[in-house]
Amino acid sequence: MHILVIEDEQRVAELIKKGLEEHGFQITLAYDGEMGKKLSLSKEFDLILMDIILPKINGIDLCKEIRSSRPDIPIIMLTALGTTDDKVEGFDAGANDYLVKPFDFRELHARIRALTNRVQHNNTFNQGFILRFADLEMNLQTKIVTRNNEVIDLTPKEFRLLEYMMKNAQRVLSRTEIAEKVWDTFDSGTNFIDVYINYLRKKIDKNFATKLIHTKPGMGFIFKEG
Repeated sequence: MHILVIEDEQRVAELIKKGLEEHGFQITLAYDGEMGKKLSLSKEFDLILMDIILPKINGIDLCKEIRSSRPDIPIIMLTALGTTDDKVEGFDAGANDYLVKPFDFRELHARIRALTNRVQHNNTFNQGFILRFADLEMNLQTKIVTRNNEVIDLTPKEFRLLEYMMKNAQRVLSRTEIAEKVWDTFDSGTNFIDVYINYLRKKIDKNFATKLIHTKPGMGFIFKEG
């Protein structure tokens, strides 16, 4: 597996490179956002690890640019910025996962494996499949979501969250399960999941009489009618 690591602190970059190479990964380093962008768009990588605070092009803008050209490549952000707002900004930019420094290489390795396994599974999933629940419809090929024939615009993360909830309708989903299955992260200790649930509620439920997203206090969330 070939991984691009975009990290401006050379000592940190070399440590990450050494740690991942010990797990059998091939690593290419970039020390600023501009070089990271050039490499990510000119060579084939299986995954990208990037810092947020980068010279020339910051990680948020870089993630958006890479995602627009390489929509399927897994991206993990490595950063010292660990607040809920920081994580939401990273996910909104297109990151698949978010790991706060300092981190344990065993955790990074586990997240890389979990993320690449999910991407490989999704690439073999039946394209053009349509999910329906009540008057809500999701087209997994065109990425169009409608409720009562009204088109609803969702961000990529909102789409993934709604897709998982629709596929697991009528079942209580814990924050831990959502964090692992939708965000490919084991971090459910902050309220970024609640933030995205609220985003979805405003778009999916707010203007409709029948609510579909419900909270089970102390347990999680359930997707159902009523």
